[in-house]
Amino acid sequence: MSNNGELLESNQLNRSMKSRHLFMLSLGGVIGTGLFLNAGYTINQAGAGGALLGYLFGGLILYMVMVCLGELAVHMPVTGSFQTYATRYISPSAGFSLGWMYFVGSAATAGVEFTAAGILMQHWFPDIPIWIWCAVFMVLLFALNALTTRGFAEAEFWFAGIKVLAVVLFIIIGFAAIFGLIPLEDRGTPLFTNLAPTGLFPAGIAIVFITMMNVIFSYQGSELVGIAAGETENPQKNIPKAIRTILIRIIVFYIASIIVLSAIFPSSELGLLASPFVTLMEIAGVPYAAGIMNFVILTAILSVGNSCLYASTRLLWSMANEGMAPKVFGRLTKRKVPLMALLFTMTFSLLSLLTSVMEADAVFVLLMSIAGIAVTISWMGIAMSQLMFRRRYLQAGGKLEDLKYKVKFYPFIPIFCIGFCAFILVFLAFDPTQRIGLAYGIGFFIACMLFYKLRLEKKNKTIVGVEVKSVED
Repeated sequence: MSNNGELLESNQLNRSMKSRHLFMLSLGGVIGTGLFLNAGYTINQAGAGGALLGYLFGGLILYMVMVCLGELAVHMPVTGSFQTYATRYISPSAGFSLGWMYFVGSAATAGVEFTAAGILMQHWFPDIPIWIWCAVFMVLLFALNALTTRGFAEAEFWFAGIKVLAVVLFIIIGFAAIFGLIPLEDRGTPLFTNLAPTGLFPAGIAIVFITMMNVIFSYQGSELVGIAAGETENPQKNIPKAIRTILIRIIVFYIASIIVLSAIFPSSELGLLASPFVTLMEIAGVPYAAGIMNFVILTAILSVGNSCLYASTRLLWSMANEGMAPKVFGRLTKRKVPLMALLFTMTFSLLSLLTSVMEADAVFVLLMSIAGIAVTISWMGIAMSQLMFRRRYLQAGGKLEDLKYKVKFYPFIPIFCIGFCAFILVFLAFDPTQRIGLAYGIGFFIACMLFYKLRLEKKNKTIVGVEVKSVED
């Protein structure tokens, strides 16, 4: 199709992201609601031991996903990444389904962040409805995403830096409080009494696997490394570097924070609407703690929402260029911003306005479940794509030593990743609160595959057959 070829040549994104931008974008993408609000909720549901086990297990899955994505992204750094990989190495229908699945999940996550931001604003303005704040933040982030990619990346770099510094300070103050170096106003030196073996799993072990969707949601955003590959300078060098550093810091931040929260607060004190990070800083006597920490958390949450809008928009742009979404979403402005794709993505964030007719915590959990199921299926797709890519690469005569970044212990890593993700999804079927979300998620995925097979397969054979060259070429 000549029109598609012209679109691919004239509408290309700029490689304007530097190494520091890529690193902070991916790190900042996972330090937000998942940590500041969701961590306390997970501890409350699964207990201290359950939360620690869940985040460690989730970290293992995250590692397997990221190394699989790394091999693919270094070999073929394109915007849209795993949707394109699934199209080439699994099947076009799988790529279409995974692309739309991740798009919906990432766009829903933006709705989660807007909802959480509205909840936090109740600290300063308790009389203003949450949905109004959701609308205000939607307009703000839309404006930021409508700037150039470089401007977006630079802003996100500093936003992420603020919240990383805040988490580090929180962990230091938390451990000082645990050992009595900083007195807590409403309790004695806690040490690790709340982590006694008898209280680690108050709801049993099985609840750990049910709350894994909270964990997966918290870690969502790491895959931005792959989505941003098409706008990254020197992807062969910067992508592996980002993957190595991100994995270590994410797991350390989450595990250290879970230990601090679990040691200081009994699991029954933790919930959803009140951030335990703010509460700890208050009882530790930090001046203006509530206001400062709420502002930091608000910045962090909006930063994640910003990253989700970026990821969803770029993925939709990529699918439009491959004939898997309406062509209008493949257009770029003079500043190389896919504005039409951004506008469509913002419509999904309108779900956050459900807080005008539903309880905010109910909307939060609903959107979080949708996003968690979507990203779990997407992670399975990344692992499957790498499994198929390596097989085809070797069959075509490729040499392992020519791969600039490769998965160790192949094929066990991608196989285990697929198996673990599938196990988590199966376990959700036994949880009445998430069973409906699981059914809708799998149903949506199957519906996408059928739609592609019946309506788009013949029409798009030429489009999806466009050769996407690897970075070596």
